[in-house]
Amino acid sequence: MHFVDAKGILTGSGGRLGMNIYRGCSHGCVYCDSRSRCYQFTHPFEDIEVKRNAPEILEKALKSKRKACMIGTGAMSDPYMHCEEKLRLTRKCLEIILKYGFGTAIQTKSDRILRDLDLLDEINRSAKCVVQMTLTTYDDDLCRILEPNVCNTKRRIEVLEEMQKRGIPTIVWLTPILPFINDTEENITAILNECVRVGVKGVIDFGMGLTLREGDREYYYAALDRHFPGMKDRYIRTYGTAYELPSPKAKELTEILQGICRSHGILSSPEDCFRFLYELPERYPQMSMFDL
Repeated sequence: MHFVDAKGILTGSGGRLGMNIYRGCSHGCVYCDSRSRCYQFTHPFEDIEVKRNAPEILEKALKSKRKACMIGTGAMSDPYMHCEEKLRLTRKCLEIILKYGFGTAIQTKSDRILRDLDLLDEINRSAKCVVQMTLTTYDDDLCRILEPNVCNTKRRIEVLEEMQKRGIPTIVWLTPILPFINDTEENITAILNECVRVGVKGVIDFGMGLTLREGDREYYYAALDRHFPGMKDRYIRTYGTAYELPSPKAKELTEILQGICRSHGILSSPEDCFRFLYELPERYPQMSMFDL
């Protein structure tokens, strides 16, 4: 871990602003696209770059905004990595988002988000808060291989359940789905059934597969060699050096996704999910005891 003073924190424009308080990640997910060389990391990915002045520059930026909007975080680096336990920079930024009346769409794989449940509650009452959770692998043993340094899927589902109890809407990222590894009907159905049970608002999927490019391809293939002997050769025979690697079962798995979501009123297209994520109504309606 090393510290830097950032010049800015917000990216994007209009109603779609994002921020990354950290660069790099300690979760160790074997498929992580953020390792790609196109993101121009100048330090090892596990050597987390900490923007120590993130709260100060965020406050300066929000002071100058004439209109509140949603602020996303977690797209590139999880805001609830191990270092957040001591640094609490994500919490400080949430306090500033609350102070200036903005909303937040926060994406994570970690149950550490529960530490900030009080702030998420307040933001959701005053503006809007959406918690996004990535779920890829229902089987605990396989999950520990693919996502080794973060809580398992069943614990993440408990987090979603807690958000539902509080009336905080949730979106699930059902991606990536790894060909020949977790692209089974049993895996997808088990995750989606839990999404139904805990009342998620939407499920995001980009075609039941994964993407590989320079940087993360090498890391992913090294993990395949360690845990799935012969699988790398199968990938190379099937996909060569393609960027997009759809599961051979993509059509069937997508039909399962759309069918379950349609039957239970869950958003299932990325466009609909993103529209919900970044919409900040003038007065966001809250769930009351009479709605339960």
